[in-house]
Amino acid sequence: MAFSKQQLHKFADLIRIEISDEKLEQMNIDSVIDWLDKLQKIDTHGVEPLLNPSEHKLPLRADVVTDGNIRNEILANAPDKSGVSRGYFAVPKVMDAD
Repeated sequence: MAFSKQQLHKFADLIRIEISDEKLEQMNIDSVIDWLDKLQKIDTHGVEPLLNPSEHKLPLRADVVTDGNIRNEILANAPDKSGVSRGYFAVPKVMDAD
């Protein structure tokens, strides 16, 4: 299946790429299309789709509810301690108040 330069330029335009005539000649698109045609002709009837290349199941951990009340320990890691007494991280100002 051969494509004309006009068709290839239209494809390139549709996928939003710019390609020169010289580059199109170097790419040898027809051989790629022929290879894809061969792939389409392979008989895959009776072959189940592969959903995952690995048959292994991922280990699941138990969903355990913990207290999680470690605010002071987390705030102890703050580099700027000015907001810690009020229960938050102090960060540098990043926007002007216009």
